[in-house]
Amino acid sequence: MNILVTAAEITPFAKAGGLADVVASLSKEWALLGHKVIVVIPKYGMIDHTLYSITPTNTIIEVPMGYWKEYARLWTGKIPGSEVDVYFLESADYFDRRGIYGDREGYTDNHKRFTFLSRAVFEVAKALNFKPDILHTHDYHTSIALAFLKIFYKYDPLFSRTAGVYTIHNMGYQGQYLPSTIMPLMGVSTRDFYAGSWYEHDGIFNSMKVGIMFADKVTAVSPTYAKEIRWTSLGEGMQPYLNSKGGDVIGILNGTDYTEWNPELDDLIYNQYNHNDLDTKEKNKQLFLKEHCPQQKTLSYDVPLVGMVARLTKQKGIDVLEQILESYLYAGVFRFAVLGSGEKRFEDYFRYLERKYSDRVIVHLGYNNALSHKIIASSDFLMMPSLYEPCGLTQMYALKYGTVPIVRSTGGLSDTVLEYNRNTTQGTGFLFYGYNAHDLGLTVNRALSVYKTHPHWNTIRANGMNADFSASRSAEEYITAFQWAMEKV
Repeated sequence: MNILVTAAEITPFAKAGGLADVVASLSKEWALLGHKVIVVIPKYGMIDHTLYSITPTNTIIEVPMGYWKEYARLWTGKIPGSEVDVYFLESADYFDRRGIYGDREGYTDNHKRFTFLSRAVFEVAKALNFKPDILHTHDYHTSIALAFLKIFYKYDPLFSRTAGVYTIHNMGYQGQYLPSTIMPLMGVSTRDFYAGSWYEHDGIFNSMKVGIMFADKVTAVSPTYAKEIRWTSLGEGMQPYLNSKGGDVIGILNGTDYTEWNPELDDLIYNQYNHNDLDTKEKNKQLFLKEHCPQQKTLSYDVPLVGMVARLTKQKGIDVLEQILESYLYAGVFRFAVLGSGEKRFEDYFRYLERKYSDRVIVHLGYNNALSHKIIASSDFLMMPSLYEPCGLTQMYALKYGTVPIVRSTGGLSDTVLEYNRNTTQGTGFLFYGYNAHDLGLTVNRALSVYKTHPHWNTIRANGMNADFSASRSAEEYITAFQWAMEKV
């Protein structure tokens, strides 16, 4: 099977979140299964082409943009540790910038940037003479490529049998633009924009709706999230369009790349370990605290360490967590380490805690891959009290590292974390349902009750470490979905 993938980000070249990890891990796994995979992404200004051996080609592609053409030079590289070819679009106007999306409001020309990417993917395939069986697009950034496939390329011999699959990673970001600005760029008449058209939602152009309606198959990144977006407010207005697709909307749980996230192989942590060597996990914790929290005023190393690696937004449950966190810190019940960035009010809150409780709070604002590995390996518990979580990868990483998740039962968290039962000693973590501080507090207390309690502490950690959420399983499910999609073409 020939698979053409396009997305706004991919690990390790350009990453803002879990989308990048999923695009990379799936692509690698499909290649291992014997499929031919190529990935097309922008060549952003911050990509280190020297580090990743990304080299320029002599290929210049013409990209139709409305009634004119624009141009991009192709660079090429491979996903590290694989034979997957990645093609980078060099465009000084659109992509030669430090960031992927821009600041919190995004770049003002994102509609142009992602229209260019979505159209260029076809021209890349033509330049390479690559005949895809599947065009796989991700989130709103590349969703309109599916419209291009059905409108402009369905009679091209290279794409006449190509099926389009659209994967939704987060319904909260839909790519809404004025039709008068984006449709001329697409080469589509604004007359095609009207109430009820495949481009319109609430009177404005909606990129996500375009992806849903033009796709042969729509996937969501976990089975529970696939249900939530169809039947609850988490659908963010897309419920009727998803439901109109019927059985063409399916949930496939994201998987993790265990070549990168595995405590037995991880060179980024202090000491490698496995489920038979949990004493070494404790050594990781002690070394982490010595490095990042040297002020041993009142708390010993035996106090639990709760870690959090997340975007600091309401989606991640920070507003609920802040209602209870300080009471635990004040009493010295546990230490807390957080890595992330996001809303200023949440960043300021964690800075305040770090100043006040310097011997028990560790705060690092921003993104740091090595530190994320160390926090997950060193922590006893992982905090994820999310308002919603389409899939979540961090809890899967934590399970593999013997770090017990404390999560809200939503989306992929429901599909990956099983409530621990003291009687049966089955389960991998602790869940709460109501989005409120009371329920979170009760769950934190349940989790703390098993800390270093025999036999539960070692049992729950071993249970998590032996769970399998590998990307290979996810990749095989996608291949089945691709085969179904191809039957519709």
